[in-house]
Amino acid sequence: MAVRGKLIAVIGDEDTCTGFLLGGIGELNKNRKPNFLVVEKDTSITEIEETFKSFLTRNDIGIILINQFIAEMIRHAIDAHLHSIPAVLEIPSKEHPYDASKDSILRRAKGMFSAEDFR
Repeated sequence: MAVRGKLIAVIGDEDTCTGFLLGGIGELNKNRKPNFLVVEKDTSITEIEETFKSFLTRNDIGIILINQFIAEMIRHAIDAHLHSIPAVLEIPSKEHPYDASKDSILRRAKGMFSAEDFR
């Protein structure tokens, strides 16, 4: 039996999700749950957080991509995720540029190394 790889999940605005779906990442699991959430103006923070937490518990997801401005809405949940899989990567959107100072993964990585490590 062939071993399937893990999926990429996306939580993003319409443009971000559309781009990734056109790239072929869209999947439904055996419970007919998609691996993406399109966040619109009327999407509640509770729904975003619940979707994020459900992606964390799915064993078929290896990477979660989330627009950084959406990640800011559920920062506490992202910061509480300490496992390496699924990896959580914050990405820019068309309307909101990437800000490295807000990226929790980058902040954790910087804390692992000292300036001496790079000499």
